[in-house]
Amino acid sequence: MKTIEINELLNIIDYEKVRNTYRSDIISYKTNRRVLLGNQISMVFENRKTMKFQIQEMMRAERMVHNEAIQHEIDVYNSLLPAENELSATLFIEITEEEKIREDLHKFLGLTDGKSLWIEFGSNKVFAEFEAGRSEEDRISSVHYIRFAFTPAQIEEFQNSQVPAYMKISQNSYQHSLLLGNEIRTSLISDLLEKN
Repeated sequence: MKTIEINELLNIIDYEKVRNTYRSDIISYKTNRRVLLGNQISMVFENRKTMKFQIQEMMRAERMVHNEAIQHEIDVYNSLLPAENELSATLFIEITEEEKIREDLHKFLGLTDGKSLWIEFGSNKVFAEFEAGRSEEDRISSVHYIRFAFTPAQIEEFQNSQVPAYMKISQNSYQHSLLLGNEIRTSLISDLLEKN
């Protein structure tokens, strides 16, 4: 996927003028890029559009006006964009009860190590690859950046709407499966077909 360039971004004054509309459009767009697996795992699939919004929001929040600081932010978010034949997502472990944070997070220890999260269609299982450094033997972050690397043959089959596609998780006692609807699948296919 083509990386984001600094000249594509609005300065913070111009962004403020269009932010409400821009933000509303992104929230609507993300509706078909969000996956809920049970009540504690959610994912948002990322691409240039979603990452560009994140950069604009960071520039606004941090009042960034200097090109060096903006470029640093761009570099961070560009590193999270999917490469060719990939999908990328931000995964959230959602815990609403503050007193249960440690206990609930501990249920997900080991999630980043093996084959606990995948997209399944036909005979294919495309497993999530987790960004390193966000979990340890006895601790796990509540936010993770993940990738799903497809082969060209898998992309071709994923495009076939006659073959159901599921997002699945199996981590200790936390096991859920979600059928990917046509809207989200179409959105993800467009990411997979986008060239650098």
